[in-house]
Amino acid sequence: MIESLVDQIESRFAEVGRLITDPDVIGDRNRYAEVGREYRRLEPAAKLAEEWRHAVDDAAGARELLAEGEDPELRELLRSSEARIEELEEEIRLAMVEPDPNDDKNVIVEIQGGAGGEEAGLWAGDLYRMFTRYAERRGFTTETMDQSEGKYTFAVKGDGAYSVFKYEGGTHRVQRVPATESQGRIHTSTATVAVLPEAEDVDIHIDQNDLQIDVYRSGGPGGQSVNTTDSAVRITHKPTGVAVAMQDEKSQLQNREKAMRVLRARLYERALAEQQAATADARRSQVGTGDRAEKIRTYNYGERRVTDHRIKLTAHNLDAVLEGELDEFTAALQDDEKRRGLESQAAA
Repeated sequence: MIESLVDQIESRFAEVGRLITDPDVIGDRNRYAEVGREYRRLEPAAKLAEEWRHAVDDAAGARELLAEGEDPELRELLRSSEARIEELEEEIRLAMVEPDPNDDKNVIVEIQGGAGGEEAGLWAGDLYRMFTRYAERRGFTTETMDQSEGKYTFAVKGDGAYSVFKYEGGTHRVQRVPATESQGRIHTSTATVAVLPEAEDVDIHIDQNDLQIDVYRSGGPGGQSVNTTDSAVRITHKPTGVAVAMQDEKSQLQNREKAMRVLRARLYERALAEQQAATADARRSQVGTGDRAEKIRTYNYGERRVTDHRIKLTAHNLDAVLEGELDEFTAALQDDEKRRGLESQAAA
């Protein structure tokens, strides 16, 4: 079974390797990008397959020589090779779990202060800073779309952005002493995070007749255009009641374009959620796509501790995490998602 899978990986990786240097493919921008994504997806599995071949050869060689006479070093080589073969078989299966079709998409992230009053709004700002720094560390670019008191909307752009940020959707809880707290008491506050794969026109069709578009004057902090022009835009999708308001830009057209991007992403996610709800097993195999009201992570300032409740992972590096060092959590959540996907495939 595993040898057949290794054969398939090696054959397909070799084929994709040829395609990526094919002048016809290079000349087709979309095709080249598609082949490049598949190459990057297969590369880890191909390396594991190569290592599996070496381990199998080492084990076979050791057995052959041990048949001629006992040797402690050969016996240890056989033992370690067999143990590594077993590990590699699991890793190869995990590497070949079908990826989320949205993984390569850009994302729109919405952060909203939750329970905790003013402190919740401050916490939302801290999360915004943490996520934008994480995006920069991963080589993504960010685009602020809207900011208001305790609420932040921004886009993260780059190949695989959704595969990284999808795990951040949910309720983030903080336990700390607020700067305004004179008695030194610890407060618990929350902020909700929505991570939406950014949808293209081909992903979801929106009938313009289904939209109600209202314009009004911007509010908030001062600025030449605030309260002087009708630049703010609210778009309501009448069939679903989903509404998006934007006022960050001075131009009504720019606000309208940003509002449409967020609306398209919300409707796309809504359609995905309905599809997942119709297939309960598929939904359970997803990580980070559950109810946003569910607390996913706690940040405890007193103990400098961060705990992800979905995978029971605790790290005592709060300062580093707040500076955008989330790789440990992302990697663990990705592994957990793959294992769930493998279990789902095995049960199918």
